[in-house]
Amino acid sequence: MKFRHLRTIRIIISLLLLIISTFLFLDFNDFFSTEFISGFFYLQFIPSVLNFITTFSIAASGFIIVIITIVLFGRVYCSTICPLGILQDVIIYLSNKIRKRKFVFLKARNFLRYSIMIASVGLAVFGSMVLINLLDPYSNFGRIVSNLIRPVYYGVNNLLAGIFESFNNYYFFTVEVKDSDLLTIIFTAIFLVTLIFLASTRGRIFCNTICPLGSLMGLISKISIFKIKIDEKACISCRKCEFVCKAGCIDTKNKTIDFSRCINCFDCFSACNLNGISYKLSLKESKKNNSELSDKSRRKIISGATLGLLGLPFILKAKSGILPEKLTKVVEQKTTQVCPPGSNGLNHFTEFCIACQLCVSNCPTKVLQPSFLEYGLKGIMQPKMDFYTSFCNFECVKCSEICPTGAILPIELENKKLTQIGIAHFIKENCIVYTENTDCGACSEHCPTKAVDMIPYGNNLRIPEVDSEICIGCGACEYACPTKPYKAIFVDGNALHLKIEKTKQKSSGKKVDYKEEFPF
Repeated sequence: MKFRHLRTIRIIISLLLLIISTFLFLDFNDFFSTEFISGFFYLQFIPSVLNFITTFSIAASGFIIVIITIVLFGRVYCSTICPLGILQDVIIYLSNKIRKRKFVFLKARNFLRYSIMIASVGLAVFGSMVLINLLDPYSNFGRIVSNLIRPVYYGVNNLLAGIFESFNNYYFFTVEVKDSDLLTIIFTAIFLVTLIFLASTRGRIFCNTICPLGSLMGLISKISIFKIKIDEKACISCRKCEFVCKAGCIDTKNKTIDFSRCINCFDCFSACNLNGISYKLSLKESKKNNSELSDKSRRKIISGATLGLLGLPFILKAKSGILPEKLTKVVEQKTTQVCPPGSNGLNHFTEFCIACQLCVSNCPTKVLQPSFLEYGLKGIMQPKMDFYTSFCNFECVKCSEICPTGAILPIELENKKLTQIGIAHFIKENCIVYTENTDCGACSEHCPTKAVDMIPYGNNLRIPEVDSEICIGCGACEYACPTKPYKAIFVDGNALHLKIEKTKQKSSGKKVDYKEEFPF
């Protein structure tokens, strides 16, 4: 068949994009530059829209290219570019290897699909990204790789590193695996199992019923210039094309195709051996089809679906430190979450972040960790600065360079060093200098601006003192503090990021090696 090559081309491109997308969330060797990462995700629709809104830059207009492509050729984005869509195709392929199944024409669930789309857009307009965060395909793919695959990938790497080192071969090196939020892992696992069930039993039903982006692209694709056509004269209604249509949009009985749900996977071309299907310029038709445009129910808003239950993968834990003799009793009073430099503050960050966790995967120190409800329901699963896990590298702006939505705006390194994302607070009653009458100074030693200074305390001891005017809230002091379960020094976030004066910064006289095991 003359159109079969379209399916082959689509498979090659989509698999290549899926492999690279996955690797970009797993890479800990900085194999690709931040420019490549940012450019690779240029065409991801929702991140591009949000980035354009925040920057008004033509360099962030990848979504316009996607819209033009859909108008020309239909929903090729869903079959070739969307990583979650490609992942569903892989699931469908593997499930067919286990148990061969035939897809059939499904009636469009217009009320549900358009209600979810309108609710998602409506909440986003009023400042809540909750539905976008939960349902955006790019964000969900990022969470699946970051929360479920990455710990396993790191664990296998560490296992190989141990084996190779026993033979004096250091091709692999050990990577520290940081703690992840348990609820975020559980939620991601639930989503993945639900996706596997839906894809293996109902094909691309997630894309055509639940995904708000899929519904939006479905509306645009109805006016696409090139469309898949069924030749009524050549078609014998053998249903071969219908049986392989994972979108469930081919009605061989009436010889029609629901273009709002067709994802242009081109599987139907390979199934038909009678030239009954072609890809050509669309013409106005008077035939009755499965048009959703007349469906009045799309203007109603309803609730989303409830997901099932699932287990979670094993996670390796590796963090060294000094365990004081006494446990601390005074709880840190944190009032505001700390968000990354470049995000300007909580409102901007939670408004534009889609919780894709690309920054989590690429953060060199892994201080960015998945959250669950730390930002409230509005910011569900958006990344948080976890200073129990790590610290923000004074010499790093990588998250601002790769953020696809503009939630973390590009920031120059010198500007980042003067950006106060939070302020450290000292609790003397938790400090081992006070509780155990012994020296420490770990917080001061690792403070890059010397906002934490050691002052005379008594018995030839010294105790920390915080200069809030030059503290930038990087969390190095909190991470270095060895006290448990509560820290003697902690960072409380600034709802709106501030600037400190460079002239007031102090120099430690030595450069901290952040690649060295930290802090002890």
